[in-house]
Amino acid sequence: MFLADAALGRLATWLRLLGYDTVYARAASGAELVRRATAEGRILLTRNTELIRRRSLPPHLLVTSDDFRAQLRQVFDAYRLTAVSAFLARCSRCNTPLERLDPAAASPWVPPYVGATQRSFARCPTCARIYWPATHVERMRRELERLGLTA
Repeated sequence: MFLADAALGRLATWLRLLGYDTVYARAASGAELVRRATAEGRILLTRNTELIRRRSLPPHLLVTSDDFRAQLRQVFDAYRLTAVSAFLARCSRCNTPLERLDPAAASPWVPPYVGATQRSFARCPTCARIYWPATHVERMRRELERLGLTA
């Protein structure tokens, strides 16, 4: 759905956490961003005012704020995203959809307290990162409520 440029790493992470397929192209040049967005059928999210002056751009959005909250709100408003797609369904690091993981399978890979107290786990099949609903999830939900987005 989205391709975010190097200036939008935090926005990319939040979009992923909200379930939106978002590639973060940290090291891509302007030409590479345009090529990838076009080839992959993605909406280019950028802070680069020079880039948006090019003639043959794929669908794009010039993100105007430095604050990730305002950036997130701008993307939601621009594309009429009215709800969270699938909260915590994608890896925040590599964008891969997460797979449910049995607590027994997660146990060797998480801190002992987490293994003993949590029953819900997910794993990224690409980077092997393991996720569970800790206190940060509730903080994220409150942040989304403040922004008028629900999860």
